[in-house]
Amino acid sequence: MGIALTRSAMENTVSPGAPLGASPDPAAAFDRDPTDGIVATSRPPVTFRYYDLVMAAFVAILLLSNIIGAAKLTYASVPFWPQGWWPAPDGTFIYGAGILFFPLGYVIGDVLTEIYGFAKARRVIWVGTAAMIFLAFMSYVVTALPPFDGWECAASGFGGPRPVTSTANTAIPGGAICQSTYESVFGSTWRIVVASITAFWAGEFVNSFVMAKMKVLTKGRALWTRTIGSTFVGQGVDSLIFYPVAFYGIWTTEAVLTVMVTNWALKVVWEAVLTPVTYVVVGKLKAAEGVDLYDIDTDFSPFGSTGRA
Repeated sequence: MGIALTRSAMENTVSPGAPLGASPDPAAAFDRDPTDGIVATSRPPVTFRYYDLVMAAFVAILLLSNIIGAAKLTYASVPFWPQGWWPAPDGTFIYGAGILFFPLGYVIGDVLTEIYGFAKARRVIWVGTAAMIFLAFMSYVVTALPPFDGWECAASGFGGPRPVTSTANTAIPGGAICQSTYESVFGSTWRIVVASITAFWAGEFVNSFVMAKMKVLTKGRALWTRTIGSTFVGQGVDSLIFYPVAFYGIWTTEAVLTVMVTNWALKVVWEAVLTPVTYVVVGKLKAAEGVDLYDIDTDFSPFGSTGRA
């Protein structure tokens, strides 16, 4: 049977699993419905039921967005965009294809901080960073290996049709053509690799920090303000690092600024569009985990080893 607590009782509540004699949990005052089975706390339990699954989803989307989407530029025509207005004077917005799915990682990043707190999100960010470093290393090694002349780009390795670009000159081994194509997709320069990893690391930590601080500031209300607000700031840091580091001096300054602003704006818009999805996921996970975590006395250093300051 549920027992409704008074505000005074809530403020003096000790978190479930806290050691005997522990001081009252300050986050208990944020619990708007003590009968819903979700406990507001600043002290995370030892284990969570779905944390590992959320972490796996985050890393999977992160890697796939960098492998599949990053190598392709695409565009969207907006007929009602005012003629001559920057960043699309002709109404054509150019962006990386990965942007369509990468924001899902930011949604999951928001869910991680909202449900599991900054300390748990920090761990996931470091796992994602390590995965990206390994991805870069593996791409470098595989791309550097010499191609077999009989490789015709088929998934089986050989025996497939010759690459279209090699049919005009059969003297050129199919493997050489396939190697060139392979390098164009997976052979990133050191600048792009450094920019990508650094931008992800900084952007995610800023996103998580803003999300956690805003949750305490809003006392857990108005989830949309912190999901969109944290993405606005976090993706701003991400874009501000990635595009200049990766392309300044290679692209024109105007091109760098145009793509940087366009991608940042699209990511923020995507976050806003996906807000209803975030609400559903957060609601179900909070109910499943039975806690609503607040980072009141958290150590916010990216290099911290514990959750408490």
